[in-house]
Amino acid sequence: MEALQPYLVGPPPAHVAIIMDGNGRWAAARGLPRTVGHRRGAEAVRRAVDCALDLGIGYLTLYGFSSENWKRPAPEVDDLMGLMRRYLETDIEKLHENGIRLRVIGERHRLQNDIVRLIDDAEERTRDNCRLNLTVAISYGGRQEILSAVRQLAEAVAAGRLDPATIDEACFSGQLATAEVPDPDLVIRTSGEQRISNFLLWQSAYSELVFIDKLWPDFSKDDLTNAISEFQQRDRRYGAAVGSG
Repeated sequence: MEALQPYLVGPPPAHVAIIMDGNGRWAAARGLPRTVGHRRGAEAVRRAVDCALDLGIGYLTLYGFSSENWKRPAPEVDDLMGLMRRYLETDIEKLHENGIRLRVIGERHRLQNDIVRLIDDAEERTRDNCRLNLTVAISYGGRQEILSAVRQLAEAVAAGRLDPATIDEACFSGQLATAEVPDPDLVIRTSGEQRISNFLLWQSAYSELVFIDKLWPDFSKDDLTNAISEFQQRDRRYGAAVGSG
């Protein structure tokens, strides 16, 4: 008997963010080097982007490399950076042809100069696209992002350019790396871990969270569709009481 395919009962969330976790465990379970898991994870990134296009998602954010990941062994970090370099060299034209705008957020100064140049070129190449807004978080940490925003506001106040009494949520959000991107409606994490690991701490205050047991290299369109279907069944109240208007 053929398995039933998941389907959506309405439009998808405007912004889906994914914590891509489990590459290393996927490789270890098969007796393979972690680098193989990362390469299979890169293939899953391409599938996720294609799925987002098929489902009509407007914004997709992928947590690719955290600020804490720099603590990993140098050969593994080098391999991850190599994968990012190849992605930027080989996939950007396809992204552009498919109407995808690429943004990269994170501490760019920690990346190698050639990767920074590739990021700059990719963002410029795709800046006018609007079919899908793809954000990739590299060398990113939510706490670091918040601290950076606080420093910028403090400097503006000290210089007399900003009245501290005018600082509100919109003002603060405007200092974040995601200033032009709406907050995520849905945050998905693969691998079965149930934490957000310093990802979009401010932006995900009212996001729905869905945790998937599957490891990232095995992530499929059905997994994304099922997560969105679960999201559609949630009652999002943003702190309001049940039954309130």
